[in-house]
This record gives sequence, structure tokens and C-alpha cells, in this order.
Amino acid sequence: MNIVLVEPEIPMNTGNIARSCAATGAVLHLVEPLGFSVDDKAVKRAGLDYWHLVDVRIYSGLDEFWEKNPGVRCWFLSTKAPRSYTEAVFSENDYLFFGKETKGLPEELLYANSESCLRIPIRAEARSLNLANSVAIVLFEALRQQGFPGLSGEGKMAQG
Repeated sequence: MNIVLVEPEIPMNTGNIARSCAATGAVLHLVEPLGFSVDDKAVKRAGLDYWHLVDVRIYSGLDEFWEKNPGVRCWFLSTKAPRSYTEAVFSENDYLFFGKETKGLPEELLYANSESCLRIPIRAEARSLNLANSVAIVLFEALRQQGFPGLSGEGKMAQG
């Protein structure tokens, strides 16, 4: 799976998303401008000691992203989308796009890809979920549909 963050603003969110990518093997794509430096302590702290497990790719903008990733299958997450993420059938190499915390994805991107736009159902009175939580919800649904490829799911409980 591939997680694409378009212009993320909050370092702790990106750090937490990087940790989810490390735990699942998902590739993290960051589309600039970023609201922080990837060397930022808050990003590193949120990702804890998992950064060596994350394949992070940084792009100067969406034009560079499309140039380097032609023809990929994409899903665009937005509170404005008409369809729930649970209605999508995900494939292992899909790209899940999430927008900046304050504005979401660019509207022109959503309109140009309306058939691939998804939302996470929430109460009408709530504006949105936290970005890191949103990524985790959709990423794990996509992985669940595929039978959690490459993930053991085996925990170790203390005997006693």
C-alpha cells in the first residue's frame, strides 16, 4: 500500500503516520510544501524508533508525483466525498491520498477524480477526524481486504 500526504502541516501527525507505515510496510509519499522539516524533532519523536523501517519519498509537488508515478490506482479521502471507504475494493499497490489538516485535498483534484473519492463516515456536527487516525482507519481496511499480506498478526502474551 501507498500513503500519500499532500502538503501535511503537523509534524506529529506525519510521525504517527510514518509509524503506521513502518508497522504495515506501506510506502509514505510526502508532497511538498510541508509544514515542517522531515528532520523536525516532533516528526522523529512521533515515529519513535521506526524510521529505519519506512520507505519515505518526497516530491516537490503533485506534478512531480504524477511524473514519477504514472498510471497508479488512487483513492482520494475527503469529508466531501459521497462514498464510504468501506464501499471500495482495495488492491495491494493502491495509493491512498490524504490532504493537509486545515483544508484537505485540493478541490480540483477531488473533482477530477470524483469516482475515486471516499470518506470516513462521522457525525454531521463533527468537522473531521485527526489525519493520523484517518490514515490508520483506511490503511487497515485496505490491508484487511487483502488478508493482511506480510503481517504476522501474532502477539506474544506473557505467561503467568
